[in-house]
Amino acid sequence: MGRVTVRRKTTRLAAGERTSRIDTLVVEEPLELRVGGESLQVTMRTPGDDFDLAAGFLLSEGVITKPADIVSMRYCAGVDADGEQTYNLLDIALAGGVAPPTKAAKRNFTVTSACGVCGKDSLEDVRTKAIWDLTEDATVVDPNVLADLPARLRKSQKIFDKTGGLHAAALFTADGDLLTAKEDVGRHNAVDKVVGWALQQGRLPLRGTVLAVSGRASFELVQKAVMAGIPVLASVSAPSSLAADLADESGLTLAGFVRGDTMNLYTHDGRVA
Repeated sequence: MGRVTVRRKTTRLAAGERTSRIDTLVVEEPLELRVGGESLQVTMRTPGDDFDLAAGFLLSEGVITKPADIVSMRYCAGVDADGEQTYNLLDIALAGGVAPPTKAAKRNFTVTSACGVCGKDSLEDVRTKAIWDLTEDATVVDPNVLADLPARLRKSQKIFDKTGGLHAAALFTADGDLLTAKEDVGRHNAVDKVVGWALQQGRLPLRGTVLAVSGRASFELVQKAVMAGIPVLASVSAPSSLAADLADESGLTLAGFVRGDTMNLYTHDGRVA
């Protein structure tokens, strides 16, 4: 695995005084995903949990549905100026019978990984690919448990404590027990790492769980939760309109502005007791 943080000399200005100091920055590097040797997608991410990221991405895009759909994942040759392995090229071999992504899909991946998607076609695409019916999930979450998740998510952000510069996503049981937490410079990458971890652990569908995320709840994050069978998504900030539309149509409970003892329930509030 590549470096997660780097040290950099900075000049600090405070109260009119200038001092030199060393600051810790989170690493941001490209990761190219290849399927069967062919380039699929390039995403900017924080190194670490790359196999989980790849598995979660392929699941959320409907390419795979179970761990057995992936035969192997391996880093390809890739070196920096010093001749060190960069771990920035990852090749994935799919099982026989699993259709590889089409050329049209590859173009879509390049857009959705960074910018999100929009419109009615996007909603229909998720409805077509999703294999878990969230309306059948009878999970109930105590509002006090839900309100406490952002603080518990924050406590799991070890790299954030050093850098102050990245997002996080964590998976909890309905009772508030932490299952896993991941960090990344991209919110969507952090969620892919969580979902990919669950996929490779054989935990899908993730019934009876809550996904907590830093920042806002975008269409992409709702899509990833729906594709993994997660019934509740909680964010510390606002959702987008399309995220709320998708959550409503998919049966997902979407909570935003979860801060202290307040929150907004945008969809399917019956799951919050």
